[in-house]
Amino acid sequence: MHILSKRERTRISRAIEKAEARTSGEIVAVISDSSDDYMFIPLLWAALLALFAPVLMFALTTWPALHVYAVQLGVFVAGALAVQWWPLRIALVPRAVKRARAHRHAMGQVLARNLHTTKGRTGVLIFVSMAERFAEVIADEGIYRKVSPAIWDDVVARLGADIARGEVADGFIEAISQCGGVLAEHFPPGSTDANELPNRLIVLE
Repeated sequence: MHILSKRERTRISRAIEKAEARTSGEIVAVISDSSDDYMFIPLLWAALLALFAPVLMFALTTWPALHVYAVQLGVFVAGALAVQWWPLRIALVPRAVKRARAHRHAMGQVLARNLHTTKGRTGVLIFVSMAERFAEVIADEGIYRKVSPAIWDDVVARLGADIARGEVADGFIEAISQCGGVLAEHFPPGSTDANELPNRLIVLE
């Protein structure tokens, strides 16, 4: 992923360290290029175009069926090749499907990054999937009992707005600071705090 430079990733890592110094909680930041390859829906569109092509051909021409079906095959092949272009492919996927796939990916990262294994269950995941322009904050059980989910809505709204403007690194840093403030209020640092999860941006390519 080239959207974030080495310097920007370092800034994000330092923001995590700074935020965690104020709390016994843990913050994990993850960014992904996309949450799916989305081949199934664009290919479905290509198949639908190919399915309806003979209807138009029979209505407008007197071609024999063999020629019409050859055109139908050509339409499907052309459509299947066209959707190999990523911007077109992602544009053909319904927004609800993209959000569902990105949310599922985020939930998978909770387990993959061992967020559920922290002492006191006080981990927070900040997840961004760039292709879907999707951002989510997921708090573990210990935080969920004390902090209203609505608190994270503001974090997500600001992060999403920053991503839309292309300010990905600044968006992460602000989100980390906000999450750190919430954690510091409810989970102050203790005398034996251990750094249980990595203080760096995790990049999924």
